[in-house]
Amino acid sequence: MQAYAKPVIHKLHSGTMNKFAGAAPRQRRVRSEIAGVPVEELVQRFGSPLFVYSERTLRRQFRTIRNAFATRYPEVTFGWSYKTNYLKAICAILHQEGAMAELVSKMEYDKAKVLGVPGQQIIWNGPHKPFDALEAAVRDGVTINIDHLDEVEDLEAIATRLGRPLEVGMRLNLDSGIQPCWSRFGFNLESGQAMDVVQRLVDGGKLRLVGLHCHIGTFIMDPQAYAQQVEKMVQFGYDVEARWGWRMNYLDIGGGFPSRSRLKGVYHAADVVLPSIDDYADAICDTLWRTLKPGHRPRLIIESGRAVIDEAGSLITSICGTKRLPNGTPAYVMDAGVNLLFTAFWYRFDIAMARAIPGPCEISVLYGPLCMNIDVVDEGISLPPLSRGDRLVVSTVGAYNNTQWLQFIEYRPNVVLVTEAGEVELIRSAEDLSDLDRREHLPSHLATRSGMESQPC
Repeated sequence: MQAYAKPVIHKLHSGTMNKFAGAAPRQRRVRSEIAGVPVEELVQRFGSPLFVYSERTLRRQFRTIRNAFATRYPEVTFGWSYKTNYLKAICAILHQEGAMAELVSKMEYDKAKVLGVPGQQIIWNGPHKPFDALEAAVRDGVTINIDHLDEVEDLEAIATRLGRPLEVGMRLNLDSGIQPCWSRFGFNLESGQAMDVVQRLVDGGKLRLVGLHCHIGTFIMDPQAYAQQVEKMVQFGYDVEARWGWRMNYLDIGGGFPSRSRLKGVYHAADVVLPSIDDYADAICDTLWRTLKPGHRPRLIIESGRAVIDEAGSLITSICGTKRLPNGTPAYVMDAGVNLLFTAFWYRFDIAMARAIPGPCEISVLYGPLCMNIDVVDEGISLPPLSRGDRLVVSTVGAYNNTQWLQFIEYRPNVVLVTEAGEVELIRSAEDLSDLDRREHLPSHLATRSGMESQPC
């Protein structure tokens, strides 16, 4: 017997028109398995919600991007951006594929060392490098890109302690023809600030500049922005060489390549609006060949994160409540919301049903489980009538969601990896109350009687 639902009258139409005179999709997208494993089997074993990663997809995506550049330029190295996803299993896969560890914090440095990554395979960027950790990284042979003058002073102090000069890189910010211009990181090129800092290094006599780093932004949809970035970095490097004889050994162009996600406000599918990875490789490598001096082949470092991992991650979520909003719009409450899908504030995910569901499709709203009005995953998705217990599969969620997820109101769930052999491995266990309580300390005068009785002697 089906639950009673109050009838709602809707105007008959073929689809909601968008600004390009196209109708909203009415197809029923069904995804009953992930990497060959049935969705229901995964839920029965590991619960809902559940993050699922495909090892095969991850390795394939990395190799595709790597080969796009390696076939165009002989000296290319990839650094895996830990902040994008620092689950141990994910990082280990990418290190097996040959990626260095690209870090922006002491926490990430600690994680890389636990994984056994040698210092020579680590790049440390970012604006916060605590002195003790920075000194350990220098001793470990880590490639360090300076972000501000206080780091110059710290590194000079470390050089004095060690009794030897240090080789360092420097982060630049520059105008690559796109907006917004990320000006808060590193030293500005156009204003002359970057060259002033090089003079500061020369005057100090303890640091030698051997590389340049620049990250122009995220989800960059114009390959020519990278071409302009590379041209300016190469020219700056040769300006430094002409004045002080310091030749650049590497050019680190950061990341920022888009994944197949859709930014909110973009109507067309990713395949229509996004350039291919070959377009980016052409723009970057062609510029290198055009601007580098004969015989000079600095190492090209690429720190791609989102484009590597996003498509390898999916989230299974279950409907736990249904309702109609005052205007008649169907609304569904899921057991996963912005606590697990933090990037839902900027992106519209590919959401499919785990099984075919009959009934007319309506424009619906998907809410998460949080008692917060901002917990909206999708506010304009076409769905048939869903019921409690129905599963949805949210795709292209591998980037940033497992590093930015929140321990807010709800426990964080299991994360599994489907291996290339088709086995399902648990790579992060679901949380329980002990994960919250073990870091807390309750003063004795605040403990209830029952609480005190439960404390061990």
